[in-house]
Amino acid sequence: MSPEIGLLPEPWASFLGELDQMAIEPVDFHCIGGFVVTRRYGFVRETRDLDVLSVTPNTQRAAFIQKGSEGSELHKKYKIYLDFVTVIEAYPENYEERLTEMFPGQLKNIRLLALEAHDLALTKLGRNIERDRDDVKYLARQGFLTAEELERRYRQEMRPYLAVPEKRNDQVMELWIAMIQEELADLAR
Repeated sequence: MSPEIGLLPEPWASFLGELDQMAIEPVDFHCIGGFVVTRRYGFVRETRDLDVLSVTPNTQRAAFIQKGSEGSELHKKYKIYLDFVTVIEAYPENYEERLTEMFPGQLKNIRLLALEAHDLALTKLGRNIERDRDDVKYLARQGFLTAEELERRYRQEMRPYLAVPEKRNDQVMELWIAMIQEELADLAR
């Protein structure tokens, strides 16, 4: 069973409920980051923000930023915030085809759409900090991603759009493949 089945937990339910009330039309949030790893895939770790890659339609994006971003009244009230990701090296070309809805029907106007595990991992490739590697190892251990599919998506759907992939991202991908394989080998022992 996926962790998101059930009710949207607090303080997220109240925070997103207030954003939902201000929405003037249905809107989709394409969600990435720790919120997705914890709420969609079940990893137990702290996250205080909801990283949003895209808002569609984006007509209310500025209003959501003003109402829910870091430093806003909602952030002060709930100690969590929206983080509209504007600096991300790349993401897989066809990620939108694989989005899944989180907490369906719990908000009137906002739909929270989570990236599929391989796509989610690839959004973390450029940053490659310890927390990102821990997330990727967790997703692999739980069977949400495989090294083969991760590499395939990287090579076919992401690498062609990177400016200079061989300088850094290719090396990180090679390290991640080895890391995943080692993690799964340890799990099999």
